[in-house]
Amino acid sequence: MLGTLITGVLALCRFGNSPPYSPPPPPLPSGGQDVTPDSPPPVYRYNSDFDFQSLNLALNQEYIELDLFRYGLARFSPEEFLDAGLSSEYQYLIEYMAEQEIGHAEMISNILYRSCLRHLPRSLHPDFSDSYPFDTVRGFFDFCQKLTRWGESGVYGFLPHLDNRASAELLINSITTEARQQMAFRQLEGLFPMAVWFIAGIPQAWAWTLLSPYLIHCPPGNPYIQWQIFPYLNVTNNPTAIRNDSKAAVSTNVSAISYPGREVFFQWDNPGKNVSYDLKYQTSSLAWPPKYALWVSQLNSTYTPLYDVNTDSNTARTYQPGGRVFDDDTAPIFNDTMFVALTNETVPVSPYNLSLVNPYIVAGPAIYQAG
Repeated sequence: MLGTLITGVLALCRFGNSPPYSPPPPPLPSGGQDVTPDSPPPVYRYNSDFDFQSLNLALNQEYIELDLFRYGLARFSPEEFLDAGLSSEYQYLIEYMAEQEIGHAEMISNILYRSCLRHLPRSLHPDFSDSYPFDTVRGFFDFCQKLTRWGESGVYGFLPHLDNRASAELLINSITTEARQQMAFRQLEGLFPMAVWFIAGIPQAWAWTLLSPYLIHCPPGNPYIQWQIFPYLNVTNNPTAIRNDSKAAVSTNVSAISYPGREVFFQWDNPGKNVSYDLKYQTSSLAWPPKYALWVSQLNSTYTPLYDVNTDSNTARTYQPGGRVFDDDTAPIFNDTMFVALTNETVPVSPYNLSLVNPYIVAGPAIYQAG
């Protein structure tokens, strides 16, 4: 009797230590890259010159964001920030975003050089501050939301084309943070935080064209950025998001500051201009003459004809297009902080292959502040 009782207790103990019943998991869907146990371990490096130069451009973007955020905090007094609706807590948010840029730059540096940015002397970083186009707190926010837009869109444009998928995963982890920065700066400026359904990606040459004017000097050891710089484009009547009475807010009803059919005026440079840090680069374009404005926003690329094209003064005009993302009851396509360039052809492109339009760009892109 005692033996039977002990046997029963032992059986209960074994049952209590057993895992709960589960049916077998379903088989994994076929396909995918590097998702099985026999896949090679990830190596967070660059696999090609395309990878290196894409990451090199992204690193310089991180440098300017780090410098810009700290420059703005040092440039303006606490009273000036308070006038724009920013208490010390908001100012610390900007400082924290600068700290995020240290992490982003360190991550990309580790991929490229296996060295840490935080251990590099300041003398190895590019110099930007003399080139910033603002002299007020609200102008600072406006430039920050523009710069983080092309920084975010510039990474989206090349991410799916990288040869090293592991490095692409790390960039996703950083660029999603930058997306939050861009929205936050719109809120600090008093704009509607996200006035679109989708964020467009742009090619590396577009991002480099937009970034290049703000690099003043780089140490001799900095790798040359090999992407094309197009002649600069200026929207001479660009809508302005800067309002002297604006205050920082989580959300506002300032969701659009332009409209379809608005007349838009352009002025552009000729190619061959020495630009960017230490004047080591030249703008270039073999496309001529300008015939169309290419508007890039959300999932859409739209061409509008240019009028009154004057190739002596390099001026022209067009009209802002309209349209909806999908059907008539969906969001307007052209809103938020977006892009416009001048072309000599109407090349069919989509979000994945937008870079195929590059040989046909006469000038630009420029940021267009639609909302």
